[in-house]
This record gives sequence, C-alpha cells and structure tokens, in this order.
Amino acid sequence: MKQKNIFESAYTCLIESSVDQKVHLLAQLQEDWAEGKFDFSPLNSVKRIRDPGRPEKPELVSPKALPKRRLGSPEGHAALMHAIAHIEFNAINLALDAIYRFQHMPMDFYLDWLGVAGEEAFHFQMIREHLSHLGYEYGDMPAHNGLWMTTYETDHDPLIRMALVPRTLEARGLDVTPPMIQKLRAIGDKRGVEILKILLRDEIGHVDVGTRWFRYLCKERGLNPFKTFQEVIETYYHGDLRGPFNYEAREQAGFCAEEISWLKTLNPVQT
Repeated sequence: MKQKNIFESAYTCLIESSVDQKVHLLAQLQEDWAEGKFDFSPLNSVKRIRDPGRPEKPELVSPKALPKRRLGSPEGHAALMHAIAHIEFNAINLALDAIYRFQHMPMDFYLDWLGVAGEEAFHFQMIREHLSHLGYEYGDMPAHNGLWMTTYETDHDPLIRMALVPRTLEARGLDVTPPMIQKLRAIGDKRGVEILKILLRDEIGHVDVGTRWFRYLCKERGLNPFKTFQEVIETYYHGDLRGPFNYEAREQAGFCAEEISWLKTLNPVQT
C-alpha cells in the first residue's frame, strides 16, 4: 500500500474550512500516524498561508473593534466562551502549520505537534458544546486574527515560531486562565470552570513542547537560548510583554530560572 505524505495530509487539514470536516481530518491524521501510514519525504515547495481554512464566521475585526461586554450578563458570559473557542480553533491550525511548514525536523517534532493539534480540537469541541448550552454557536460573535497573523509572520524559521507562538502568545494563556476561572466560579459556571482547568493543564504541556523544540534549535545553531529568546521578543513581538505572569505554570512549561527572573523585571510589582 502506498504511504500518505504527512505534510500533504497536514496541509489538507490546515486549509479545510469546515469546522466539522477539519476535526474529522485531524482524527484521520492521528489514526494514520498510529498505523504507520505516513511517508516523511519533504515536499518540493511549501506555501505561505495568509489565511488558513476556517468558516465564513466569525467575522474577523481588529481587537479594538470587539464589543466590550460585562461577564455578569448572558451576552458577556457567552462572549468570553466564544473568544476562548476562537483561540482554540486557531490553535488547531497553528499546530497543523508547524507540521506542514517545517519539513526537516526530527520525527518527534511532528508527533508532538500532532498531539497538540488533537488536544486543541478536544478543547474546541468542549467549549463549543458549552457555548451551545449558553444559546450561542461558534461564529455568532466577531473575533480577531492576531494569533494567526503572528503565525504568518514567523513562517520562515521554526526557531522564531517556537519562541513567539507557543512560548509567548500561547504562554499568555497560562497567565490569564486562572483569573478567568475565578470569574466563571463567581458567576456559578461550574462547567466553564472545569473546562478551563483542563485547558490550563494541557496548555502547560503545549508551551513545554514549544520550549523543548526552541531549545533544540538553539543548541543545533550554537545559540544561547535565553539571549535568543529576548532577541526574538524584541524583534518580532508586537506590543509590550507585561504581567502579571503565572510564574509557577511557566516553570512547569519549561521556562528556566533566568527567564523567570527576566519576566519579573518586566513586572516588578508582582510578587
């Protein structure tokens, strides 16, 4: 039997616009991997992807154009869950893009990011179901595209991608999720609290995957990981990297003592 190409299969899943079909194709990717059906020969060319596969809705707007809603209102409650659903859907595409784009990495790199993609899809489906219980569907509210734009801007180098997407943008989830859990607990959303606890646990692992491969690439290139991480932030990160930071979760996700000390200088009022 002729083997499938892992990079072609990841690309097909990445550009699929139907939410349900994307989740189905991802499950097939995982099944094919488990059965050893993949060939890992690099493709002749790799396409830049300005827009990955996604449904027509949600409408994408600038972050400043997103309406402000109070969490205490039904609309505000749903808006928070919708925003999280959008992040998790984007994260599926982020992981698939890492597989498709960087075709000269060790096999464990692809196994790691396929695992991340599967967990992100699980998260998305949980939040989507919870959102439905609140009377809304994914796409009912506008969203922003900042996460994917950073992915697009880092498509030329896996080291920069690992530093900026999992270790910076996704690491922000480690910082903001505990306060969101407290807010959902305050309004009595027990299921929302359960879901966010699962997300926090799994996202620590996802950031750790980014940390591991960032350090692998630094070692391969003879670079100092701490200095290189700082340089990537200064060059590519839009905006200020500021706290409060979840230092404990970041340590669990592979941030070294030197990095934690540096983050504390960016947020000196936090103990």
